[in-house]
Amino acid sequence: MNILITGYYSEGSKRRVIQAFPNEWSVKVIEPELIEEYISEADVLIPEHIQVNSQLLQKAKKLKFVQTGAGYDNVDIDACSKNHIWVSNAAGVNANAVAEHIIAFMLSYFKNIPYLDHFMKNKKDETQLSYTGGELFGKTIGTIGLGAIGKRVAELANAFGMNVLAYDINKNIDHKIATLVELEELIEKSDVITVNIFLNESTRHLVDRQFLSKMKKDALFINTARGPIVCEPDLIAALKNREIGGACLDVFENEPLSLESELRQLENVILTPHTAGMPDGMKFHQKRFQFFIENIKRVLENKVPFNHLNEL
Repeated sequence: MNILITGYYSEGSKRRVIQAFPNEWSVKVIEPELIEEYISEADVLIPEHIQVNSQLLQKAKKLKFVQTGAGYDNVDIDACSKNHIWVSNAAGVNANAVAEHIIAFMLSYFKNIPYLDHFMKNKKDETQLSYTGGELFGKTIGTIGLGAIGKRVAELANAFGMNVLAYDINKNIDHKIATLVELEELIEKSDVITVNIFLNESTRHLVDRQFLSKMKKDALFINTARGPIVCEPDLIAALKNREIGGACLDVFENEPLSLESELRQLENVILTPHTAGMPDGMKFHQKRFQFFIENIKRVLENKVPFNHLNEL
């Protein structure tokens, strides 16, 4: 069994990932640029930062299964079906991890943790402290998407005494833990907006100049979903001009985030390197890889994989 994983991993992360799989499986973790060199031998592909399309699949003669994380916008599901390749995602597996990251973002932002930590470690005069902050209690958080992550965010936000608004295209979704509203109302009334939806053509650049102009001037924007849901230049402009309060970002239009990105220079921004769903370490989450292994075993046993996105 040959498992091929693409992405940008440190050497330590590669070792942790490989050690998570059964010893009898051959596991390779490669940079995305090397995909064509290795794809012909792969039985299973776990893709990140590559497009799984018909051109790639022509070279994937042994491929039986494509397993993604929560998102699958980089996989041509129809092309996989035509080639008799199962596709599954891991939606919900890391929902709690991402939701906790969102809460951590909020606490860090409103409690000024990055600023105060930097202040103390640089031995600055504490009498010169000048900053604004706040409490989560009583604030309104709006979650765009009320799936597994959105619901967990709502539960945690309720525990902090926040008011929770939610927008979801599924109007019949269970929303006992949040007040379901239209997107326009959520944007205008929320002190914090968090994006918890998949990337597709209807959500690409959903957060643009028009969206941002409707937010409260001191509102916080959080994105742990997919970078291209946001028009990054519009967000940078809104942040620089103080049209919104700030942003906490774990995902970006282009990853890894350029060292020259203006986002790295803005004081009203907190950044993490696409790690919201991987609290066990850089590029690793034990629960997610356990799910991957069980799903691969199902395919090996000619069973239908969990969370399958196509029919064969």
